[in-house]
Amino acid sequence: MKIVIVDDDQLVAISLKTILEADPDIEVAATGQDGGDAILLYEEKKPDVLLMDIRMKEMSGLEAAERILARDQEAKILFLTTFSDDEYIVKALNVGAKGYILKQDFEGIVPAIHAVMGGQSVFGGEIVNKIPVLMQTKETFDYSRYDINEKEQEIIAQVAMGRSNKEIAEELYLSEGTVRNYISLVLDKLSLRDRTQLAVFYYQNIRSTD
Repeated sequence: MKIVIVDDDQLVAISLKTILEADPDIEVAATGQDGGDAILLYEEKKPDVLLMDIRMKEMSGLEAAERILARDQEAKILFLTTFSDDEYIVKALNVGAKGYILKQDFEGIVPAIHAVMGGQSVFGGEIVNKIPVLMQTKETFDYSRYDINEKEQEIIAQVAMGRSNKEIAEELYLSEGTVRNYISLVLDKLSLRDRTQLAVFYYQNIRSTD
């Protein structure tokens, strides 16, 4: 896996590089110091995962992520920050990041990268506990408006819980291929880009009405 690290604290970036490269499957292709670097390095290095801080001096990670994802919807961006600020969490989810974990959880960084590469969204335990509350609204949700059937509703809920296709297949007694097809259909019906946006949609529009 090719990784690019962007953090305005050079010591942190070097430490992260050391941690990641202890895994034989990971290569750190480059490091940067702000959002502008992130955009340039993503274009130049085409990393499998962009590991990026949120608060940086010249351009924030959130702004950089938004610009990168506007050009490449398949970009895998994992935010790694010291801040579990509610506003940042919501913005990271809405931008389409694949994960948001705290720097303090250094032991979870490498597993998080592997999970993102495997198509999962990753959020640290402290953050996962906040998401349902942060994303709730008081609006009612009409499934029929989107032509979403009962099985698709189950799939949406499973994705929102962060489960992989394999885990969903086992839970609902379906094949992994069938699960993938359901998710593709649901994304198309809701005009969403990926699983992360589907999870955000669930907590904004569905969970609060359950």
